[in-house]
Amino acid sequence: MNESYISRRDKIVASAIELIGDLGLHALTTKNLARKENISETLIYKYFGGIDEVLIEVVAQYAAFDINIQRTVENMNTSYMEKLKYYADTYATYYDNYLGMGAIMLHYEELLHFSETRETISDCILKRNDFVCGLFEKAIENKEIRTVFSPKELTLIYNGLFTEGLIERRTKYSNKSFRLEIKEMLNRFDKMLRL
Repeated sequence: MNESYISRRDKIVASAIELIGDLGLHALTTKNLARKENISETLIYKYFGGIDEVLIEVVAQYAAFDINIQRTVENMNTSYMEKLKYYADTYATYYDNYLGMGAIMLHYEELLHFSETRETISDCILKRNDFVCGLFEKAIENKEIRTVFSPKELTLIYNGLFTEGLIERRTKYSNKSFRLEIKEMLNRFDKMLRL
């Protein structure tokens, strides 16, 4: 894509996401962001009121991605377990290709402590949990899977695969893509629930 079509504001947000992915949330400062973008700190203030506004936009983009994927999954004409697998596959692919967004997930707790991002990230987490839980409820109702666990418990297990998988990928090298690892785990999980 020709970079001239990407606004400076969007470039700053993308760099902020990369910075979080590379160095963590604490590294998101105007100084580090200006260095990464090869611009002056003053120019960042032309587009944002400060680093908090940049972080707000990062979290808003993360939450918007969630909503868009949920809408796509809702409109799929397939089983609920296939919807869950597609949902997982989309996230795993996204996290494989955009390390910074995976890092946002690992910083949920910290983002809940910032008054500027608390509401957005909390809403994102709750909607994601409700969405996944709803898919598991429908899968159980439609007899796609056995009632080994409650939908809430299944949601915690499902979400835990992502969180622990992302932490593991940050701490040790794997020659498999995150997408492939998640797919393999979910296939085993699905098989266990169908026995």
